[in-house]
Amino acid sequence: LFAGFLCVGGCGYTHQGLYPEGISTVQVKIFENRTFYRDVQFDLTEALIKEIELKTPYKSKSQEGADTLLEGRIVEITQKRLSRTSSGGLAQEMEVTVTIDFEWRDRESGKVLRQRSGVADVGTYKPAQPIGEPFEVAQHMAVQRIASRIVSTMRDDF
Repeated sequence: LFAGFLCVGGCGYTHQGLYPEGISTVQVKIFENRTFYRDVQFDLTEALIKEIELKTPYKSKSQEGADTLLEGRIVEITQKRLSRTSSGGLAQEMEVTVTIDFEWRDRESGKVLRQRSGVADVGTYKPAQPIGEPFEVAQHMAVQRIASRIVSTMRDDF
């Protein structure tokens, strides 16, 4: 029995949490939108707040006074045609890529906890009839994926 405990004890397991200690709140500022696509910054902010509340031990705080600050910029949104309709050659499926830069800082010390540039993800939509999806379907999909990626970087480094 003692040999079993000795083996488990030396296997590298730790009781350390997944997230940095001493942080309980995050203020998510509305991201700066450097594109001509409207309102994507609000979609991203809402997605980030929901992801933080759902997947981390942190609470979102909308005002000053949070332990940390998450802010960033939407730097590019591009569209690419993936396929055409057989009759008429109109876009059948489109891909939208959203690219952002972000920084997560400790408010008290000013220390940057995480910083990434060029974080990108994609979404797709089908503008052709009979489906006729709007661009916002793909934009929302890409923003949700980016929010999930940002929140996953909030975990502690091992």
